[in-house]
Amino acid sequence: MTVEISLGYDKDYVRKFSEGLHEPEWMKTLRLDALEQAERLPMPKPDKTKINRWNFTKFTHDVRGDKLDSLDELPEQIKDFVDKDKENQNLVIQRDQRVAYASLSEELKEKGVIFTDIFTAMKENSDLVEKYYMKDGIQVDEHRLTALHAALMNGGVFVYVPENLQVEEPLQAIFWQEDPEAALFNHVIVVADKNSSVTYVENYLSNNKEEEEAVTNILTEVFAHDNAKVSFGAVDTLGAGTTTYLNRRGVADRDATIEWALGQMNDGFTISENFTYLMGENSHGNAKTVSVGRGSQKQNFTAKIVHYGKASEGYILQHGVMKDAATSIFNGIGKIEHGASKSNAEQESRVLMLSKDARGDANPILLIDEDDVTAGHAASVGRVDPMQLFYLMSRGMSQKEAERLVIHGFLAPVVKQLPIEAVKEQLVQVIERKVN
Repeated sequence: MTVEISLGYDKDYVRKFSEGLHEPEWMKTLRLDALEQAERLPMPKPDKTKINRWNFTKFTHDVRGDKLDSLDELPEQIKDFVDKDKENQNLVIQRDQRVAYASLSEELKEKGVIFTDIFTAMKENSDLVEKYYMKDGIQVDEHRLTALHAALMNGGVFVYVPENLQVEEPLQAIFWQEDPEAALFNHVIVVADKNSSVTYVENYLSNNKEEEEAVTNILTEVFAHDNAKVSFGAVDTLGAGTTTYLNRRGVADRDATIEWALGQMNDGFTISENFTYLMGENSHGNAKTVSVGRGSQKQNFTAKIVHYGKASEGYILQHGVMKDAATSIFNGIGKIEHGASKSNAEQESRVLMLSKDARGDANPILLIDEDDVTAGHAASVGRVDPMQLFYLMSRGMSQKEAERLVIHGFLAPVVKQLPIEAVKEQLVQVIERKVN
């Protein structure tokens, strides 16, 4: 079943879509209210990036991919992200906008872990999903794209780890945009209750060409309660025809930690927001991002950590490589609110441009409303040192091979620091493919 959506979607469509999925009443009401707000709210205004001509409305909203009988049916590109020989892996694969494969170990099920698609979670744990869905993380009325997401959400996963449980094995979700015009309005919620920990890894994949237009409008909400830890890793590899809006947001309570390890390797126009709110005393946020831009794509990346709790620690590290005529903005924002004494905000943003037409911009920003704190930042934007290329090429390398080594060397300081081994290995493979 496919339904074409342009500017003509209305309340009747949204109501029928929700009822067709047998969603709880609260969700249908939220969708309808959000649709009304989407009609009057302004678009977001990312710094130094004009998005008025980007495609946010031309897509296919409801594409229900077929189920997989086994992982052997996956395309080779996706098999690279899956450990097929591993037993009892914790894995959800979403094919277009429906689950094609799902597996969670019996041990974790017995311990109360929830790891399932968002629609199953709403049926089986409605109150728990409602507690976290677009309330304390991302708000419906932030701008038109958040409201549109709330109205048209068509996929995603829900993760819940009970108190005092340490989940040792990573949980992995793969979001596979198989139909070249399918829209992914994915909503991901990860909750680590008190004294618990979890590692969650997700991958976005598609191959649609520039003329095969689609949209992803992805919202992620991560909650780490008192003394909990969430390690969140992602490798995004969406095709050139996909316009992407990504909003990944975390809320950390007392003594809690949220670590982000993001490989943003999309080939289409991309807006990415990664915000962490350090609400509790002694909370920690660590955001590491790498990106490779190529072709004529335009990207805007904003990492922001806001300190509310005393003695909170926030670190931002961004490295980007721009090729061809790609343009990217990297914003790193550390904000320490009044009352968050003894806090520390550190950030580093570096951009490397490989061609004369590539453009990069690194903007470190510190906003300090408290005296008794520490903070620092570093930023650099530059081109490849021609002497480096000359030296490598004088040793018999081609220019392409020399650039490849320079790129790996520039990104290595970030890649090596990524706390999730699976993300690190996946990212190295993707970087290699993009460089070549």
